[in-house]
Amino acid sequence: MLDIYPIFANAMKTFRLLLYIATILFAVGCGARKEEAGSSAPQITSDTVRLVFGGDLMQHMPQIKAARQGDGTYDYSRSFEHIALIFRDADIAVLNLETTITTSQNYSGYPCFASPIALVDEMVDMGIDISLLANNHCCDKGLRDITTTIETLTERGIRHSGVYRDSTDYHNNNILHFSSKGVRFALVNYTYGTNGMPVPKGTIVNLIDTTRIQRDLRSISRDSVDCIIACMHWGNEYERRANKSQKNLENMLRREGVDIIIGSHPHVVQPYSADSLGVVYYSLGNLVSNQQWRYSDGGIIAEVEVIRCDTTDGLRYRTTPHPVWVLYPEYRVLPRSVGDTLTMSTEARAKYEQFMSDTEKLLGI
Repeated sequence: MLDIYPIFANAMKTFRLLLYIATILFAVGCGARKEEAGSSAPQITSDTVRLVFGGDLMQHMPQIKAARQGDGTYDYSRSFEHIALIFRDADIAVLNLETTITTSQNYSGYPCFASPIALVDEMVDMGIDISLLANNHCCDKGLRDITTTIETLTERGIRHSGVYRDSTDYHNNNILHFSSKGVRFALVNYTYGTNGMPVPKGTIVNLIDTTRIQRDLRSISRDSVDCIIACMHWGNEYERRANKSQKNLENMLRREGVDIIIGSHPHVVQPYSADSLGVVYYSLGNLVSNQQWRYSDGGIIAEVEVIRCDTTDGLRYRTTPHPVWVLYPEYRVLPRSVGDTLTMSTEARAKYEQFMSDTEKLLGI
């Protein structure tokens, strides 16, 4: 009878050797990737969390009128149909809601924004997980619509940060904790101001104050949080470069342990920086608005991948900005994958190409 044990033993030795070599190569690859920049970071693994951030979701009156249906209801699906999948495919989707929500039907655009509940319904359909509320328009309609906005988001399962209806809400959501694929996150949100509108008594708006921000960040235990995200409503409107104040705040946030910084408010895209240790977007520009002039007629959707190579290696980051442009008068938000092939007027095509060229040149993509 043939003795197969020596054959089996040799085969097992060969298998273990190959497995050992594969393990070493993986470890070396992970270690080498620590030094790589954000745009050339490691390959996606099962431990990669994909975060997607949208810029300013604004609602001027022409946008509200465009969403109105013949039966008096509102439908925003056409506006977001070409980008919805980007957010739905994310592990965590976040955007800046730069309008209040009202049930009064007294809708309004600039300078005091109030929008239909249908806008939040569309956010649900897009897969938005977190709505940023700390911006200069958060107090436009006072206590009633701050309450309505937060209640509408909460009822539909969208978490919020930056504005709070009372101290209990503040306690529960000021440091917004969430997790995905075993990675534990903490998110904070602040605004430079409220356009002079008073913060209603009892409500809380997170204003940019370095002492307050440092207190909040230092209260976050790194034993229970792997990644800290700061979403900042800052900078000067329509300036395409970050100013000194933004840079100073960025430096402070990084010193205090923030890993991802996402900026809003300027209504134009500003440059970003990224390496394997963190990501900074100074301004995502407009996700959608009625600001049809050059540089403000679009923005970027920021995709940030948070990567854990192994249990002892910590986290690394890489990011991809996706330029999006708004086609009027339907307010359809178009990524390049759609805009390049979509039929549009000669004038619209020229504006689309101008925006994409301006943005790609600014970002170096």
